[in-house]
Amino acid sequence: MLLSRDSLSFMFRSAALLWQKNAARLGEIDSRFGDGDHGVTVSKMASAIVSRIDGLKDESIKGFLEALSADIMAINGGSAGPLYGTFFEGLAAPLSDETEIDAALLKAMLAGGIGALFDITKARVGDKTMMDALIPAVEAARTADDDVLAVIAAATKASAQGCKDTENMVSKFGRARSYGEQTLGVPDVGAVSAALLFEGFNNLKEGTVQ
Repeated sequence: MLLSRDSLSFMFRSAALLWQKNAARLGEIDSRFGDGDHGVTVSKMASAIVSRIDGLKDESIKGFLEALSADIMAINGGSAGPLYGTFFEGLAAPLSDETEIDAALLKAMLAGGIGALFDITKARVGDKTMMDALIPAVEAARTADDDVLAVIAAATKASAQGCKDTENMVSKFGRARSYGEQTLGVPDVGAVSAALLFEGFNNLKEGTVQ
């Protein structure tokens, strides 16, 4: 299959609703070693995504992603807005005027997203950040079969495992870093929200926003 703008909108709406449903959980996790505002920030980002989708007119896929990136970056609330906004901006980077996205282009978009993040953060796998979910997701997508649904499914599975792996890590970034080994046993909240993002995207295979 090919991803149309409507398919991509469906994916983002599904992810946004999943973020909203998990806002309290994200806030609770973040309150342990962070500022406790990740759930609120993610909920704001989810609302911005839904508003952007509801207001869609004749924007191209690239235009939609670039506008969404700007919306997310404008949200106050720690580093989540700039990080996710940068990721979404990177997704748009390989695009021009395409009206449909095939598996090869989707892989390039995901690579563009993580590449954009590499430009603004030194966090990598093992540092207990959202990158622990995003980097494995992009790597899994890169080696997946050349089928859109297979790419999304591989990224979703890898992001979930990457998120789970953060429970066995000590935080090395942000406020949580000061808690050292106390952070063991608790997943990184950014990794949780990143895994939820891909889980929402993966609902495309069911055709149902959950």
